Amino acid sequence: MPSLGHQLGELFLGAAPTVPIILFFYFMLRSLFFAPLLKVMAEREARTAGAQKAAEAAQAAAAEKVKQYQEALKQARGKVYAEQEVARKKLLDERAAQLKEARSKASGEVGAAKERVAKELASARREMESSAAQLAAEIARRFLSTPPHPGTPAREAR
Repeated sequence: MPSLGHQLGELFLGAAPTVPIILFFYFMLRSLFFAPLLKVMAEREARTAGAQKAAEAAQAAAAEKVKQYQEALKQARGKVYAEQEVARKKLLDERAAQLKEARSKASGEVGAAKERVAKELASARREMESSAAQLAAEIARRFLSTPPHPGTPAREAR
């Protein structure tokens, strides 16, 4: 029975032709398969990183455009509000002018009506004063000319 060392030596001698074949396949696979595969993977990684950077840049540009849009919208709203305020002020001024005109017209009409009423009152007073003397004379004449009724006490002369 051969010793363990002798058996190992025979095993290594039998494996010696296999080692160069394995080394040959290793270098061949490394140059024909793994190198192109690693190159493709590196290129893919570079493209992925580039695409991520491009996506981040596009996202930043989109955010900037959104910011510009919101600023433009804010300015447009401010402009519209300013125009509305100008139109509102104009309408309020027109309304105030119309109210002032209506008040002055109404005041004129009220003044004219007061004047007309005052004239009518003065006319009525003159008419009453002129007719008061006539009425008093007529009342006195009738009162004095009326004979006493039977059953009524006689008037005393003063």
